[in-house]
Order: sequence, then structure tokens, then C-alpha cells
Amino acid sequence: MISLKNISFSYNGNMVLKDISHDFLRGSFTAVMGPNGSGKTTLIRLMNGILRPLHGAIMLRDIPMGKIRQDVLAQEMAYVPQVQMNVFPATVFDTVLLGRKPYIRWNPGKRDKEFTSSVLVKLGLDDIALKDINRLSSGQRQRVFIARALAQEPDIILLDEPTANLDLQHQHEVMALLQLLSNTGITIVIAIHDLNLALKYCSEFMLLDEGRQVAQGSHDIISKELIEDIYKVKVRIIKEEGQTFIIPLKPL
Repeated sequence: MISLKNISFSYNGNMVLKDISHDFLRGSFTAVMGPNGSGKTTLIRLMNGILRPLHGAIMLRDIPMGKIRQDVLAQEMAYVPQVQMNVFPATVFDTVLLGRKPYIRWNPGKRDKEFTSSVLVKLGLDDIALKDINRLSSGQRQRVFIARALAQEPDIILLDEPTANLDLQHQHEVMALLQLLSNTGITIVIAIHDLNLALKYCSEFMLLDEGRQVAQGSHDIISKELIEDIYKVKVRIIKEEGQTFIIPLKPL
């Protein structure tokens, strides 16, 4: 559905990503992981079109993204940034309605408002539809931003650290929601630090280190040697009730 073809990117002459290739298939839930500075956020921004690759191409259904009109691209792909602590005052309903912008020519129509309402119901936000988004908890606010993304009717949702600044309960609620959306056929790609959260909910993994792609695939690629090599921390990997857990022990 969306493919990276040997993409590289640099900031001020410093290579941040180097020769990255990957195919993200329909309905996959992919975690992009790696240490700070490995290029996770840059990769998400390249896929969203915020940045342009120095070399290589990003293809959406075999069409170079640079050749797709922005309004059409916005109907195909949505982006959810990290939890925003202060946003412009607006109700939950109006915030989610902004996701209909790619379809609105003048003013929101009846279908736009009905679709927004259906998304709020789907995500359990209908009872707070008229609340100011700034009065919500971080967990609720992140669900609202995911709802705004869903209002775009996308086939792909990109998220940058969707669980950052969330407590344990809301981390799992957000990840479970994303897993559910991927099960409906939406392709989900997230940059994430928490390895254990990723292992619990994601189906595919891409690991970056110093801008290079060092591993990709399903749960089978996650090994003690790989994690220790990338993160420079001695770890223990255990499996319990079908779940894999990574326990950090000490720096190498």
C-alpha cells in the first residue's frame, strides 16, 4: 500500500536516514523503533509528506507521493503528532470535524457532521463532544486526535509517539484502539519508544539505529542480541502467556 524505496534524508548536510526500504501492507500495525536520534520521527514526517527525501521515493499504491495532490493525499493518509499539551480552544466535536477538511469546499455539510458524530460514537467520545479539548486528560485528548484522523476516512494513519506523556492505563487504551483500527484494514505506522507496548500490540517492526535500517519483520526478529546491539543495554527476554517482555538489566 505504501512503500519506501531506498530513501535517504539529511539535515544541514548530516545524513539522518540512509537507504531505507520497506513495504507497509494493508491492515498492518508497524512499530518504528530505535534509540533517540535514530530517525523515527523523521521517517514518519517523510511518509506524511512534511519532509521530502534527499534520495529515493515514497510510493502510495505505486504512485510517487510527490505526484499526488495534497487534498487527495489527505483523504488517503492521516497524521497524529505527539500529545499536544496546549491547543487552540475548541470543542471535541469541532476538533474532530477538522478531519473532514479534505472533503469540504465551502462549509461542512450534513454528511460531514454526521460522519463526525459517528466517529465520536465509535471512539466513545460522544458524551464529551461539547467539551473544550483543553479541559480533557491527555488520554482523552489523544483519542480525540485519533478521531480527527479517522474523520479523514484514511487508509493509512501515521502516529509519532502516540503514548508519550500518557499514564499506563491510557497507553494501553490508545494502543488497543490502534490495534482495533488495524484489524478493520487501516494501515497503522507508529514511532514508539516503549518496546514492550510495541511487542504487545503491533504486528510488524522496523528497527533503526543511527539512521540505518537494521531489522524489519514480525515478532520473530526481536532477539536479545538485536536489542542489546541497538540500545547498548544488557536485557533479558522472557515469554509469558504468549507475550514477549524485554527487561533491561544494565548498560553494556
